Amino acid sequence: MDRDWMHEQLEFFDHLVTQYWNVRYTNGDTTEERKNLFEAEPTVVRILRRLNPDMPDVEVLGQSDWGDLTTNVDEVRRGIGILADMDEWKTRLAPDSPSLPADRLHPWVWDAARTFWESAHYRAAVHAAATSINAHLQNKLGRRDLSDAKLVQEAFSDKAPETGKPRLRIPGAQTDPGVQTRQRGALQLGQGAFFALRNPAAHETGDLAEQDALEQLATFSVVARLIDQCQVET
Repeated sequence: MDRDWMHEQLEFFDHLVTQYWNVRYTNGDTTEERKNLFEAEPTVVRILRRLNPDMPDVEVLGQSDWGDLTTNVDEVRRGIGILADMDEWKTRLAPDSPSLPADRLHPWVWDAARTFWESAHYRAAVHAAATSINAHLQNKLGRRDLSDAKLVQEAFSDKAPETGKPRLRIPGAQTDPGVQTRQRGALQLGQGAFFALRNPAAHETGDLAEQDALEQLATFSVVARLIDQCQVET
């Protein structure tokens, strides 16, 4: 909707009504004023119906029992008020939404990203978080020969551990289908985070929008918690 135009039309109609009554009270000829009112009426009615669909029969011009013109500016002024406050309603009356405090993300993520985040270097913050997770995963497995998505693939592999190749296991009975599903999910999520988020953060130019970066940090936080809670199987 073009709110500015709608507001202008309603304000203009209110002005025409005022002009009409000023001329009429002075016993002047209201022919021109009536003409202007009737020309503006259809647009005003359409606007008011759009603003308040529950009142399809809204009327702004009418006729008295004596044949005189009547005006209903109350609805017009109500429409002006609606247009003036619509943005405020959207903000003030919106349902409460959950917040995501960055400092509640997993420490591997936020401790690494914080300095960059505070200086509004959001892409660098995401990259730092990914680098931190990679380092913690290397330390947990005692491996420095692999990194990033390849390391995640080896860590969450459902293959049995080998010499120099320990695995991460989701806590619980490994024969439990639910545990097995989470194990596969952790593998896919971890690899996806490094492929889809870490690699662009490392190689692409230009910064990320703050909201995009926060969502990416949240994704890495989930990955970090999965790694952190896993048991190492050697």
